[in-house]
Amino acid sequence: MVGGRSEEAAARTSAGIGAAGYGSLGEAARYGRAVLLAVPAGAAPESAAELAPDLAGRAVLDCTVPMAPGTGGPGLTTAGGTDSMAARIASAAPAARVVKVFGICHESIWTLPRPVFEGAPLVVPFCTDDTSAGFLAAELVTSMGCTPLACGGLDRAGLLEAAAVFAIGAWWSGGEARHAFPSPALAPGATDD
Repeated sequence: MVGGRSEEAAARTSAGIGAAGYGSLGEAARYGRAVLLAVPAGAAPESAAELAPDLAGRAVLDCTVPMAPGTGGPGLTTAGGTDSMAARIASAAPAARVVKVFGICHESIWTLPRPVFEGAPLVVPFCTDDTSAGFLAAELVTSMGCTPLACGGLDRAGLLEAAAVFAIGAWWSGGEARHAFPSPALAPGATDD
């Protein structure tokens, strides 16, 4: 179920992705097992506050990336560390079960039938303070053919947001973020011991 402030835009998006239907933001927030909060990062806390009664008890999947353009590339709009957009969403809708997930990759990755790179399924990191919401996020990630990676509580969500901004900055400058994090196992002379 797709919800939006514009019924026309919600209908168009719903048709484009084969959703169950479309409606108001509140109707969409009350539908299904989880809510994907896919709004501009700056609007996310306000949206969560407006929808707080509808989000109560719900697993809220936060995919926002709090970034703004800068002269040397994008920068974080949060302080980083324990200050994250996910923490702000959780504060705005305290009865919601917030999971920071799906924000590291470009949106085009999520349209692939099976995100596999160099022979390995995409790893999708997530952070949450709620065990059952974490299980649901892991189930969704697995259903997409990806590998879930639990990275701790919401106090670590700012690290995922910063990693997303770092990766976007690397791509913006023509680099590859994956080259900054090679596996030690790939180093010449590496052994399995």
